[in-house]
Formats: sequence, structure tokens, C-alpha cells
Amino acid sequence: METGRMDYRAVIRSLPEGQRARLTRRSDRRGLAHLAGHGGLIVLLGGLIAVRVPYWPLLLVPQGVLIVFLFTLLHETSHRTAFATPWLNKAVARVCGLFILLPPEWFRYFHFAHHRHTQDPARDPELRAAKPTTVSGYVRHVSGLPVWREQVLTVLRNAAGRCDDDFVPSSGRRAVRREARVMLLLYGLIAAASLALGTVALAYAWLLPALLGQPFLRLYLMAEHGGCPHVENMFENSRTTFTNGLVRKIAWNMPYHAEHHAFPAVPFHQLPSFHALARAHLRVTERGYARFHRKYLADLAA
Repeated sequence: METGRMDYRAVIRSLPEGQRARLTRRSDRRGLAHLAGHGGLIVLLGGLIAVRVPYWPLLLVPQGVLIVFLFTLLHETSHRTAFATPWLNKAVARVCGLFILLPPEWFRYFHFAHHRHTQDPARDPELRAAKPTTVSGYVRHVSGLPVWREQVLTVLRNAAGRCDDDFVPSSGRRAVRREARVMLLLYGLIAAASLALGTVALAYAWLLPALLGQPFLRLYLMAEHGGCPHVENMFENSRTTFTNGLVRKIAWNMPYHAEHHAFPAVPFHQLPSFHALARAHLRVTERGYARFHRKYLADLAA
């Protein structure tokens, strides 16, 4: 690779063809192993909560973090890079979307528009909801309540056939409507089954933890682009956050976010390798999420 700081496109062009092929190789084995760990913990903690083991309330927040961070797996499957098998990406995306109330086909259109127009105020759909500019706005955003409201409205609007998002092409509107209706049907069946069985186990093992875990996802996601310049270079408009291995595992290596935006075809398990190649060229990084939020809050208070 060339020396000196380069634009992200130049970094990709400088990679030999064989190295690019290795970096973009997808793997069912790696994806399923990671899913087994993440999903297995959700099932384990959910079961312990459902049977009310001693001190079970202490498990609610860890369970919630694991559930809401299925968003990062949904994100990976939307790129079809979590697994090598196409149908496996789609199936896992649907399950993740059901868990976190985020329709996967609709999100895929949303997310691809975000990638095409990252940090473009006029065209990046992530920028349509203004970032917090006051301390009270920050607290409200981090609570997760606005995102739950927006996701409920999105599902209902899509199910009613009233999706008018410009990033969803007319050819995709029928699929978006169908997936929202299926989600509502499944939620109804789950609620009916819980009532018939006279159990609130899912409320404690799934819904309450998700509410408690959402603030952690909001804090994590804010660091991806918050405060980054509105420029085209992916090494400047996206932030890589250096963190511990546990966070990287739960987030499917997405703390390497500038690297992901620069080369979205790289699957999660190859991002550390690509990071090693691209690190010298990154423009916006932070050492930990606490440091990012201290600086963010300091700017709000200034």
C-alpha cells in the first residue's frame, strides 16, 4: 500500500486484487458462530428472567443491550455480508427486525441511501432527524423514546400502504407494505398467545429489556457520525471509535465505522484486517464512547 494519508477511494484502489478478494470473502461459518454467541446469550438471559432466578432484575439491562444491538446484525445482513448464503442474510434480517421493531426491507432502502449520501444534509435520511443541540434534547434522544415512536409510526404507515419515503423506489413499495403487515400479524399472534397462556414472560424477557437497552444503542450510534464534517470522504464523515473487544463483539465490529463506510463489501469479521490497512488514513477517530460523549456534551454546554 502507498504511504501517506489518502482518500478512501485511493486506499481501496491501492489494494491488490487478491487482497480485496480476501477482505470481501463472506463466511457462513463465521457469521453463524457469531450469531450463536449473540443469540445464545439472548435466549439464556431471557430464560433466566422468565423463570425469575434470584436477582433476575439485574439481568434486564444486559438482556436489553443484547436485544437492541441486534440492530448491528440487521445492519450487517442488510449489506448481505453477515453470511455467504443470501437467504440466510434475509431470514436473519427478518428475525432481527421483528425483535427491534424495524422493518428490514424498508431499513435496507433507508440504509443504502445513507451510504450513498453520507452526511449530505439534503439527501442523507439519517440527517432528517436533527442531532441534539441542547442538553435536554440530548437526554430525550438518548432515552430512545423518539426512535421507538418513529419506528411504530413507520410500521403502521407502511402497513397502510402510505410509505412516501423518497429512498423507497416504487418497485419496492409492495414488499415494504407486505413486510409491515406480516410484522403486525406476528406481533398480534405473539400477544394473543401470551394472553391465552396467561403469561407476561415475554414482557420481562423481551419488551422491558429492549426499552432499558435502547439508550445504550443511541449512545453508540451517535458516535458513528455525530460531529463529523459534511464532506464526501468516508474517512472524514464517519468516525471509528476505539473500544474494547466486548463492545466490538456485541456491535459486530461496527465501531470500525469509517472503514465500513469506505468499503461496505467487507464483512464484519474482516473489518479488523481492513482497519489495520486503513488506520493511518483515518481522519476522525475517538478513544472510547465516554470520551466522545464528554466532548459532545461539552460542546452543547458551551
